[in-house]
Amino acid sequence: MVQSLNTKVDLAIDATSFTGLTDYGKVMIGDKAFEFYNDRDPNKFIQIPWEEVDYVIASVMFKGKWIPRYAVQTKANGTYTFSSKQPKKVLRAIREYVDPSHMTKSLSMLDVLKRAFKSMFKKNK
Repeated sequence: MVQSLNTKVDLAIDATSFTGLTDYGKVMIGDKAFEFYNDRDPNKFIQIPWEEVDYVIASVMFKGKWIPRYAVQTKANGTYTFSSKQPKKVLRAIREYVDPSHMTKSLSMLDVLKRAFKSMFKKNK
């Protein structure tokens, strides 16, 4: 069994992890780390200490009315994407441990297309 890094849990909520295949489980936010535990397989877990979190990226739609998913970008090991039933509650709990200037919105589809067109014309000149 996996030992939790947290000594105090602020929030535990049902969530989905999008690493490779979709995994269903629980997200636990505590005083030491952000943790995801799979419901079916106890060997599939993600533990990210707060010192390793670089950015938290939220996909915001309809002017903040709906947040379908959020990602935790680490300093060394890449980005982990999650979704949960109450993402606003999760992001508020994360804000207690991560500097709010390191929490950002992801680019919209229109912004991605604008960047793509700009980069195509820059390369041709």
